[in-house]
This record gives sequence, C-alpha cells and structure tokens, in this order.
Amino acid sequence: MSQFRLNRLFNPSSGRALDVAVDHGFFGEPSFVRGIEDMDAVVATLVRANPDAIQLTLGQARILQSIPGKLKPALVLRTDVANVYGNPLDDHIFSHHVPHAVEEAVRLDAVAICANLMDLPGRAEIREANILSIMALREQATRFNMPLMIEPLVMQDNAKAGGGYMVDGDTDRIVALVRQAKELGADLIKADPTDDISDYSKVIAVAGDVPVLVRGGGRVDDRTLLERTVAVLDQGASGIVYGRNVVQHPKPAGITAALMAVLHRGESVENALAIVEGSEG
Repeated sequence: MSQFRLNRLFNPSSGRALDVAVDHGFFGEPSFVRGIEDMDAVVATLVRANPDAIQLTLGQARILQSIPGKLKPALVLRTDVANVYGNPLDDHIFSHHVPHAVEEAVRLDAVAICANLMDLPGRAEIREANILSIMALREQATRFNMPLMIEPLVMQDNAKAGGGYMVDGDTDRIVALVRQAKELGADLIKADPTDDISDYSKVIAVAGDVPVLVRGGGRVDDRTLLERTVAVLDQGASGIVYGRNVVQHPKPAGITAALMAVLHRGESVENALAIVEGSEG
C-alpha cells in the first residue's frame, strides 16, 4: 500500500508534515538558484534541521539518500520540468515528466513523487501536458504503490505578472483545480494559499480525504509565513511544502525548527518567532 510510504512522511503524533522543496534548479530560472548553489551544503544543513521531508529532483536526490543512517528526512521526488517561470518567457513553453519516474523513485527510496497541474491563462496546452503526465504517472504509481502528490498551480495572466507566471490566489480557481487533482487520483495535494486565507477551508473541503499540504511560494517575512501556516493548519491542512522561505532564509535551521514546532507541537506564532531569533542558523 502507498500508505506504507506515507507513514514515513507524516509525523506519527501530529499527523502533519513539513516538506522542504529544493527542486528549483530543475526549472532553469536563474533567480530560483540563489542560496542553493551548493546543493551538498544545502542538503547537509537541512538534514541537520531535520524536517519531515526534502523535495529534490532526480539529479540531486542521491545527495540526501547517500547520507548514512535512518534518522534523516524522507525524500519526495519532483518528476516534471517546465519553463513557465522565466522573465521574459521563452517563445515556446513546455512541461514534461521524467521517463520511468516512478521506477526511479522506487530505486531512490522516495516516499512520494510530485507533479504539476498548472492553470495558465491562455495556455491550455500546458494543462493538457500536465494531465497527460499525471495520467501516465498515476498508472505507474499504482503499480509500484508510490504516493502521487499533485501540485495544482493557478497562475496569473503573464501581462499582470510583468513577465513570468505568478501565483493567483483566487479561491474559486484554486478550489476547481484542487478538485481536478483529486479527480485525477492524487494521494496528496500541494496547493497554494488563497488570497483570503479564511477561505482555505473550502480548499480542504473539496480535497475530501486527500491530505492537503500548502505551498509557500515566494519569500515573505517570518511573521507572515508563520501566521499563514497557523491559519491553514487551523482550517485542516495536513502540512506545508516550503522552499525559498526556508532555503533562502538567513537562518534555515532556525525557521525549520520554528515551523516544526508549529506543526507538531502547536506552538504559537510568538513562540515560533522566538525560536528563529534564538537559533544560530
């Protein structure tokens, strides 16, 4: 059963998970690589901080899995690559999944794979490519009992974003895309926060029995990040998938400890901020 792998992702006491995404280099956008140029050092830092999981690509996953011992974060494997984040965008945009991605995930001892489901205004072909990838991955994920995390990404029109697609927090669009992810067979859903964070219960409701982990998106200040985290957890989110807000933080270990305290011990925002302040890195 895929639940066997998920048992290594979710904390047994809280039932929640922090997955730190460090798959940004896959997308070929220069700004995404800032702070994660030395992936050996980044992964070593995160392993010491000990989140529940680290999300990596096929080419970087071996850094984590070559570290000896049982007490390290689980691996979530990113399986698809796209070029939708450029500023300006390329003339031709695409999205493809890695061939034999699920077999690679099994060989790498991943607890789940992750694939996009993007809603880009005026670019239905990207959503079609994502759906085709998800259906192919779903077939193999079922065969190998590999949990499939689908990442619904509702994007703004490129002109509004000033070049390069940016997240759209429209509740109705997020709810519709999350529902499509569930219909396509997601075992986990990684979804953006809504602009009106009090709406997030609608996202949780439409996902039904599929656990929802909330994306972090671009860098925000610590208080905003922690307040948003508490808000989505209070509405039923099963965890968070944060990337740049951890790896580009001046104290990545400190913010990881603070987030884990909120997730697994129910610490307040103020206590979590104190953890960051008192940390060394």
